[in-house]
Amino acid sequence: MTFLTIGHRGVMGVEPENTLRSYLRAERSGMDVIALDVQLSKDGALVALHDPEVDRTTDGSGAVADLTLAELRGLDAGQGERVPVFEDVLDAVRTPLQVAVRDRAAAGALAELLLRRDLTARVEVASFDDALLAEVARLAPGVRTVLYAAAPEDGAEEVVGRATAAGAAAIALDIRRLSLEAVEAAHAAGLRVTGRGVNTLDLLRLARALELDGALTDFPEIRSTGRFTA
Repeated sequence: MTFLTIGHRGVMGVEPENTLRSYLRAERSGMDVIALDVQLSKDGALVALHDPEVDRTTDGSGAVADLTLAELRGLDAGQGERVPVFEDVLDAVRTPLQVAVRDRAAAGALAELLLRRDLTARVEVASFDDALLAEVARLAPGVRTVLYAAAPEDGAEEVVGRATAAGAAAIALDIRRLSLEAVEAAHAAGLRVTGRGVNTLDLLRLARALELDGALTDFPEIRSTGRFTA
């Protein structure tokens, strides 16, 4: 199976996270998948932002849900970049996308868009909330989903059971807290396993040693290095 390198919020280690600049660099770097986050603005626009507030990643302040699209568009998201609408991302890059959602409203808007633009083959949906993944799968039949789990210390069997019950195709776990037992349990259940936070060569070697199916990384060089790391 192909080892996938997934650009985290584009390549947030070297570019402003969740911006078109970051996604475009991830694509130029050859990332197999680009991971990003979406939320709804006050007026219902699906925008690419991770935090519930804009304070950390822009020059503005306040909750995303309390700001209109026009207000969000007026913020500097780093190096002059603007907060992108998700459809802008779809039009800017051709790379497959892994889209993380955290609430039912955003999940519903995303599912509607996936159906309207026939994107279930290109976009997979990720979340820490297994019930939310099951809801997305119900709303957008055929969409692939990924369960983000905090740590295998919750119990490999529990995480695998949650993912299976939600109909997820994969799980993504912190590379520093992954065990071979967890990987084997997931593979035995037919799930792909991705390591999150693979940002050094040593962690990339660990991902390979654990026979993971992919790595979520902040840095573009992990992609080029990964092709020669076994």
